[in-house]
Amino acid sequence: MGFIPSKAERDIWMRDCGDHYEYIAVCVDDLLIASKDPSSIIKTLSDEHKFKLKGAGAVSFHLGCDWFRDDDGNLCYAPHQYIEKVMDNYLRLFGKRPHNAHSPIAQGDHPELDASELLDDAGIQIYQSLIGSLQWAIQIGRFDIATAVMTLSRFIACPRQGHLDRVKRVIGYLSMIKHGVIRICTDKPDYSNIPKKEFDWFYTCYAGAREAILEDCPTPRGNLVVTTTYVDDNLFHDMIRG
Repeated sequence: MGFIPSKAERDIWMRDCGDHYEYIAVCVDDLLIASKDPSSIIKTLSDEHKFKLKGAGAVSFHLGCDWFRDDDGNLCYAPHQYIEKVMDNYLRLFGKRPHNAHSPIAQGDHPELDASELLDDAGIQIYQSLIGSLQWAIQIGRFDIATAVMTLSRFIACPRQGHLDRVKRVIGYLSMIKHGVIRICTDKPDYSNIPKKEFDWFYTCYAGAREAILEDCPTPRGNLVVTTTYVDDNLFHDMIRG
């Protein structure tokens, strides 16, 4: 059909349509199509290639994530139903709902210094299962818990009770902020009133660094896009290895 794998993610296939690209994201036997005419792709898959498709139509739920339009018509996605399943699993495991938390991890907390009792085999299994469910929540949109889950994933082989309590806090945060949504806005942001900062990297390990750009990148299509990145670090968070 003329689709080629994206260089950024080989499970996302793209096809040049002249003034834009069409995309098909593949995960096992699930397809998510981004196209101005998705019905023609569905028809080709069904009629010519004999794919037995079900649930074809405007996306509303995909891989545990809800998709919808807000009042302004912006496409939005959020793992609302998935978070509810995480809460149901928590209730089944602990017999009660998690306590609400205003942040995924407490300020100034250092789980690497935890000296509480080691979990038994059953506790380790519960810990690993909860970490796995939180990692998938990150994949489908809740990147606000990424740092906390990444930190707690380090103890997945030999967790302590204190680490499990911290995982419970992350789930409590999701319970409280369960309606968080990612909105896909196509307006180009105006940064003209923000002063541009210039940095001197000469005396750092990044002196002379140059961005590596692929020579065979796809030709840009469609409207210009402004990418906004917020950068922060906490290099001395780990009191043992920092």
